[in-house]
Amino acid sequence: MGQCRDDAQLILGEKMKKIVLGSLVATSILFADDAAVNSDDEFKLHAELGYIQTTGNTKTSSFSTDLSVKKGWGKHRLKYDFNAQFASENDKQTKNNMFNELNYYYSINKIFEFNYLVGYKQDKFSGFDYQAYTGPGGLYKVINSDIQKLNLSGNVLYEQDNIVNTATQTNYIKNYGAYVVKGYYKWDITKSFAFIQDASYRAEFKESSNFFVFSKSAVVSKITEMFSFGVSYKVDYKNQPPEGKEKTDTTFTASIIIDY
Repeated sequence: MGQCRDDAQLILGEKMKKIVLGSLVATSILFADDAAVNSDDEFKLHAELGYIQTTGNTKTSSFSTDLSVKKGWGKHRLKYDFNAQFASENDKQTKNNMFNELNYYYSINKIFEFNYLVGYKQDKFSGFDYQAYTGPGGLYKVINSDIQKLNLSGNVLYEQDNIVNTATQTNYIKNYGAYVVKGYYKWDITKSFAFIQDASYRAEFKESSNFFVFSKSAVVSKITEMFSFGVSYKVDYKNQPPEGKEKTDTTFTASIIIDY
């Protein structure tokens, strides 16, 4: 019976994984097609690229990318976020994580939007083979001026975590109801210099001690209309990490930014 239950969980996990990845791939194709056909519609691309390499006594390399794509038509809007980090030291991989999130928004009025969220996260060294979640919610535009923007949002989620048992080197799947609340703040201090704060809190309904916090603080200096230079500090916190894993991962990144 135990083996059958484990097999069923793995099959369910693979199905959830395919559904989420399929949604993200389909959205990428949609963005590409709409950009070509509906050139008058809102289309925005934001990409941050960072790379470091050292040689000599210590051979290291690290690469990071943050990508955000937005597309709007009428009262509808899609936003796709992707970020990834890879690092190695003396040809041994030390970091490998990837994050995807797709949001659909429908404008109710000037300050409130309905939204539906699909998210998928992998982190090879965190003890989570993947985390997938999806569910409806809403976004409230608290401040929306030319200088400052503050958005607050929340979603009710169905979540599935594929967790690695480090003692037995096996995976098990946990399904549960959850919620996420987010805040986004941007302050254009001058025409060429801005401060940005992005934060989220995701937690299980039944077991409130199972929660995840993410924060990104950044300053951005515009070089040209298209190119900027940015410095960011990320905190990725897991209150109940798998056995043998740290609760907090932090990343400091200097990036070249492209806005199109």
